Amino acid sequence: MRKVILVISFVLGAFFSSNAQKFAMVDMEYIMKNIPSFETANEQINQISKKWQSEVEVQMQEVQKMYKNYQTELVFLSDDMKVKREEEIIAKEKAANELKKKYFGAEGELFKKRQSLMKPIQDEVYAAIQEISKDKDFGMVFDKGTSMNIIFTSQKLDISDLVLQKLGYSK
Repeated sequence: MRKVILVISFVLGAFFSSNAQKFAMVDMEYIMKNIPSFETANEQINQISKKWQSEVEVQMQEVQKMYKNYQTELVFLSDDMKVKREEEIIAKEKAANELKKKYFGAEGELFKKRQSLMKPIQDEVYAAIQEISKDKDFGMVFDKGTSMNIIFTSQKLDISDLVLQKLGYSK
């Protein structure tokens, strides 16, 4: 019985001591703000987004104008004309909503543009983090900028500047 308890204690002790992991923190927002190509890509995306938003707003204003005209002329229209105008308004509104979905939907043009501009930069940052983690034997790296559960982190654990150096940028 003593041998069994001794073996179990030894195995548990070895297990817990081998699971001691080193970890580090990064601030992805800080890293990205210090990469000029990220800021340039972000500005391009903002400009494209504003342009597309104005296109959608123009179409929605046309729908509103059509609807206001319809309401003012409603008393003078025959039933057939009312139906025709309502269908035109609905079709125009549907086209505006489809354009909005095309640009800003889950798989829309803005998403694709963001992926094409941002993903290479993000991949480069993640590769640098992985390389540093491997070199320094970190078991985990947390992003302190997005984690809601982290209340305090020591500056010693923050490797954000090291990641920027690895990428060839200085702070």
